[in-house]
Amino acid sequence: MDEDNQITRAWGEGYFIAVKFLARDWDEYTSVKVGLDPSAGSGLVEVIDDPDKNGVFKITNKDGQKFVIEAKNGTETKRQTFDLSALSFVK
Repeated sequence: MDEDNQITRAWGEGYFIAVKFLARDWDEYTSVKVGLDPSAGSGLVEVIDDPDKNGVFKITNKDGQKFVIEAKNGTETKRQTFDLSALSFVK
């Protein structure tokens, strides 16, 4: 992304993914954290209290980073990891 906008002013130019998080019932969860591993600084962030459940994430190394969703329901934690190596970036 080469444009000057709120995202690039905060994180610098680069490649980003935008994600909308959905659940059948958010009340089933006590915590849902999302993010990239390894992270360039923000780590996994909580989305339970995010009103629009949207996220934008800067990809710094598509071959080395994974996208992670970690959901807790109070007693059980489920972690999903998504490989990003197949992404193609277009300028």
